[in-house]
Amino acid sequence: MLKLKEVLLVEGKYDAARLHNLVEGTVLTTDGFRVMKDRALQTMLKRLGRAQGLIILTDSDAAGFKIRHFVTGLVGAEYVLQAYVPAIPGKESRKETPGKEGLLGVEGVSDEIILQSLQDALKSRPSSAAVTDTVPQAITYTDLYEWGISGTANSAERRRILLRQLGLPPRLSKKELLQVLSTLYTRESLARQIAQFNKQ
Repeated sequence: MLKLKEVLLVEGKYDAARLHNLVEGTVLTTDGFRVMKDRALQTMLKRLGRAQGLIILTDSDAAGFKIRHFVTGLVGAEYVLQAYVPAIPGKESRKETPGKEGLLGVEGVSDEIILQSLQDALKSRPSSAAVTDTVPQAITYTDLYEWGISGTANSAERRRILLRQLGLPPRLSKKELLQVLSTLYTRESLARQIAQFNKQ
């Protein structure tokens, strides 16, 4: 598996499912064009980009490039690495008909092409990147449980309120929540935030 320090951003859940089998790291989605309207998602991507760097891997069609340009402008080109899949005619096996432009998306190209596109993007990483090799202690599912934001009575409501206070989207899955929190916060700093939240 290819280990990534940067957050990898793809368009949809099928792309993300595919990438989870190829890379070790945080994989998030734009949920198609939702990223252009969702302020909390935009704020989160800006914070993640500045904290860890972002790799954008979208489809090679016009929609993919529109999303790529929007996110790059939003986050800042200096925090973004661009990974491209070639424009290959075809359709994904789960679809009945090809997309509007008749091209394979990220989910449809080979593992080798995806990995090569990511390795090519990593070669363009600036040597003075603000990303460090130090990895803070990861936040665990047990931490979420002990903090009362997962698996306990009223945890869904508490998690929603906490995410709003932290400026993060409320629709993060449990896995995405762990990855994002571990990227943006140390375990200790988040514990302090939650302690303040519990006093309110």
